[in-house]
Amino acid sequence: MSTQARENRGTRAGSRTGGGEDVRASAGARGEGARRVAVVTGAGSGVGRAVTLELRDKGWAVVLAGRGAAALEETAALTPGEVLAVPTDVTRPAEVDALFAAAGERFGRVDLLFNNAGMSGPAGVPVAELEYDDWLRVVNVNLNGAFLCARAAFRMMARQEPRGGRIINNGSVSAHAPRPDSAPYTATKHAMTGLTKSLSLDGRAHRIACGQIDIGNAATEMTRRMRDGIPQANGELLAEPVMDVADVARTVRHMAELPLEANVQFATVLATAMPYIGRG
Repeated sequence: MSTQARENRGTRAGSRTGGGEDVRASAGARGEGARRVAVVTGAGSGVGRAVTLELRDKGWAVVLAGRGAAALEETAALTPGEVLAVPTDVTRPAEVDALFAAAGERFGRVDLLFNNAGMSGPAGVPVAELEYDDWLRVVNVNLNGAFLCARAAFRMMARQEPRGGRIINNGSVSAHAPRPDSAPYTATKHAMTGLTKSLSLDGRAHRIACGQIDIGNAATEMTRRMRDGIPQANGELLAEPVMDVADVARTVRHMAELPLEANVQFATVLATAMPYIGRG
């Protein structure tokens, strides 16, 4: 599918806007109280959906990206107002470019990218038995997809008026400490930290701030196994506490709404009693 075709598909099939406002005309002047625009990847479920709902509740316009059109529409149906659903595979450069083109066409600018799309990879597979295709699939989504979205955001934020914006990367507590048999996920989350630091440095020339949120055990479908029991470093199987994903969403919004002169470089939000701090 061509870039233009993907853009048209996303704009036609997945958009809902509130009121009769001419959004492009109003987006140019970023005065006090002006509408802010976010792109959220992985918006069809979990953390991405929770962040979308939190931002919309506070008046942001949100562009929803994810591979599943139906899941994006479910997220869009949960919140009124200015949302645009654009089915996007973040591992495909043309689709990522089309996502930001659709955001620019509908809203005129992007103030925030929440780089959230990710996957955990095969669970419980020792590294000696890990298939290369499984490794590559995780790297392509978690790292390459994050880079492609950040690159597209840089291109738009550097040239829009007023210039600048913010990128928040979704890391993980695995960016600090691994779980057993988690090489693809852990490696990509460590790499995300390096990407965050590089983007933060390179963004200074363009008034682009970049930070990272490292999440531990937010209650989503992806972490359901935490409640059923997950292998520990000592070989035991242990159920772990989880926290409300809404607490993550509020933290992302706090980071997003800081003035560009201030930045949360790294934030760690985790279930208080999870076995992260201490001896494994």
